[in-house]
Amino acid sequence: MEYLFYCRDKPGTRALRDELQEAHWSFMDEYAEGMIARGPTFAPDGETVTGSVHIVDLPDAEAARVFAFAEPNHRAGVYEAEVLIRRWHNTLGRKMWDFEGSSERHPRFLILGHAKAGMTATRDRLRAEQLRRLLHGDYRENLIVCGPLLSDDDAQDWLGTAILAELPDRAAAEDLLAQGPYARAGLYRGIEVHDWCFGGRSED
Repeated sequence: MEYLFYCRDKPGTRALRDELQEAHWSFMDEYAEGMIARGPTFAPDGETVTGSVHIVDLPDAEAARVFAFAEPNHRAGVYEAEVLIRRWHNTLGRKMWDFEGSSERHPRFLILGHAKAGMTATRDRLRAEQLRRLLHGDYRENLIVCGPLLSDDDAQDWLGTAILAELPDRAAAEDLLAQGPYARAGLYRGIEVHDWCFGGRSED
């Protein structure tokens, strides 16, 4: 089961985050086999860390809770108490390390679309059109990983969309979901765009 986690940093915790970097990496090493994507997010200034995203293949919901709340940064208070935990489906079927990147080295973004309640049936009707835009549109080569956010139950109701992408600029990142079929039909209650970079020992 694939899960997406987004942890938001509390203000003023950068020094503590830096102090815990090795402990954080060591914890993530235990999940290396199932890791699909990871990395910190930043404010538009490119310097202020705002959170961390991880997408991981895990056995079940209990394993997801352990991953979220036993992680050193969370235990030490770097993150806000509330963590976004969602089932996720790997539409592209790859990990972030499989992405070759563009020759222009565009910036990278986390894009989260949060669904309004009860939109699953409408989403299902528009899914083919949304996939055509994402997988066959102008930025199809810019997608690192993408997929729907789902409820963690047998119904697997649609709760939104999560995309990691390398795009020319922030405006392109904002438009990727906002100008798509789901947004035009009013399925999202909100869309977030965060500057993001690959995480791990070499770049995090």
